[in-house]
Amino acid sequence: MKTSLDIPDNELREVMKYTKAKTKREAILTAVSDYNHRQRLASLVGYFGTFDTLMTNEEVEALEDKEQSPHR
Repeated sequence: MKTSLDIPDNELREVMKYTKAKTKREAILTAVSDYNHRQRLASLVGYFGTFDTLMTNEEVEALEDKEQSPHR
């Protein structure tokens, strides 16, 4: 999607510095992607402690072993 924005030069320079982007487009895409990633993580935090039961590591490994074994 093409969009025209008026981004303050100092903000854009800072984003390019922190993202090590070579172009303005790359810097903006990296910043937007990072923002979206952080928002998804923040929404997951809301689920922390809400599960009554979770699988143990041993149960997960047993399930993975079962899925990897050939079906006969």
